[in-house]
Amino acid sequence: MNLQAKLIASVLCVGALPFAAQAQAADFEDFGRVVRVTPQVEQINRPRQECRTEYVQVQQPAPSRGVGGAIIGGLIGGLAGNQVGGGTGRSVATAAGAIAGAVAGDRIDNANTPSSGGTQEQQVKQCRTVDHWESRTSGYEVTYDYRGRNYTSVMSYDPGERVRLRVVVEPMQR
Repeated sequence: MNLQAKLIASVLCVGALPFAAQAQAADFEDFGRVVRVTPQVEQINRPRQECRTEYVQVQQPAPSRGVGGAIIGGLIGGLAGNQVGGGTGRSVATAAGAIAGAVAGDRIDNANTPSSGGTQEQQVKQCRTVDHWESRTSGYEVTYDYRGRNYTSVMSYDPGERVRLRVVVEPMQR
């Protein structure tokens, strides 16, 4: 490279220095004194279920009665009645024997069967959803002093007595 080209390159570099200084910003770390910290609290609803068990009286249906005893008793009673008497009396005796045998057979067959169902205690579980409000800290409003001026910022943590700052210095544009 000849001397003239070196001279032109040097002049261009020196002339560009003020522009390069403007393009770069200086930043550094410093600390500010915390003046006040106010927790930011929000209310959150977390519904939950509350359940309880109650005991209620339930009417039981009457048990079904068997018919086998009445049928067999009616047949036996009818046969026995048929053996008594003669003519028209035989028909009456057969019918009376069948009726009496059916009643007796029913009573014997259903002797231990209750006539009504009665009541029984039964468990019933009842649940309901209730609101459950909780307070939760979502951040901290921090007021701090830096070089005689107060600034406020919302932070995710409580910084304590002093807050670390990143200071950026830039020349003002006209």
